[in-house]
Amino acid sequence: MLIGKETTLNSMKAGEGGTLIRVDGGHRMVERLAALGIRPGKRVTKISSMFMRGPVTIQIDEAQVAIGYRMSNKIIIKLD
Repeated sequence: MLIGKETTLNSMKAGEGGTLIRVDGGHRMVERLAALGIRPGKRVTKISSMFMRGPVTIQIDEAQVAIGYRMSNKIIIKLD
């Protein structure tokens, strides 16, 4: 359940930023994202997303990472 200024990474507009709150996925997905540096408490900025459920590109720390549409729909962000 999303509260207040919480949204999924997928629902954010390009250029919006926020803090990652949680990942609503299984253990393997959480581990995979953590290996990419995507974990709760990190500052995230959405760079772009592709048309028709393509990958979503984000800026986290000083790296840009592309993740799949379904994964990005399970990443919960608290907007600034």
